[in-house]
Amino acid sequence: MTTTLDSDIHRIAAQERQLVLPRFDAAAAWALGTQIKAMAEARGEGLLIEIRIAKETVFCYAMPGTGPSNADWARRKRNTVELLHRSSYGVGLGLQREGSSLEQKMGLPARDYASHGGAFPLVVAAVGCIGVVTVSGWPQREDHALVVAALAPMCGVSAETLALD
Repeated sequence: MTTTLDSDIHRIAAQERQLVLPRFDAAAAWALGTQIKAMAEARGEGLLIEIRIAKETVFCYAMPGTGPSNADWARRKRNTVELLHRSSYGVGLGLQREGSSLEQKMGLPARDYASHGGAFPLVVAAVGCIGVVTVSGWPQREDHALVVAALAPMCGVSAETLALD
């Protein structure tokens, strides 16, 4: 387990370094959101998909099979990324390795912050973190992997080279 945990932490750090967009606006958010939707449909399983720029929701779609709890999970994961500018899964795995939580480490209430996979920072070259893409509905590792797979081509990076083992 430790080997997988350490491997995933290392790989997610590489994802966070390499998934940098040349630009990102509402049109790019639409393209990313609809790409994630198509990928989920191909798998035959619903997700809640949310994309925010500068803390404003620019894309939100609740696929059939999702419910209010998915929206709440998305909100909590998104809050974590908006605060820390790191993927929610990377944050969660780091805390797991430390044997800690966001509440213990930073005083953040679990009701409003979640360190579970599925939210990833939208980083623009020469600008920094401008938003977040979040999905909720699958197991956290799969939520994270889907976001990375959809985001990688927009960043000119091979999704396969960044995939978790």
